Amino acid sequence: MPAGVAFRFLCDGQALGRWALGAFATRRVAPGLYRGTSLFDGGKLLVRPVGDAPRLTVRYFIGTRRDALEARILARVHKRGARRCVVSLEAQRPPRMGAARWRRLAACHEVEVLLIQAQLERGRG
Repeated sequence: MPAGVAFRFLCDGQALGRWALGAFATRRVAPGLYRGTSLFDGGKLLVRPVGDAPRLTVRYFIGTRRDALEARILARVHKRGARRCVVSLEAQRPPRMGAARWRRLAACHEVEVLLIQAQLERGRG
């Protein structure tokens, strides 16, 4: 998969709703802003993906209120030649996040990377 294809997929707020377990089934609520549903507790989450094309990174600003979104997740696309890349997800742990919630987030990211890979390989990116 070319790095540019993976990057565009990660920037797509609608596509985010097919792989992000904490923001499933995203819907656009404003330009660049999406609302998804947690598969864990049914809670609603707002996400604003902001891509940096030269660096092949996407920062996800997350929260429950538009005026209080925090940059918590970073996706990186690592180019491995013309037709190959590796995607990684990095999370920042806010001080108020407990150990159990942090472990769940880490486990989710392992699965989410696999979902991203599967969708890109099937041509859904």
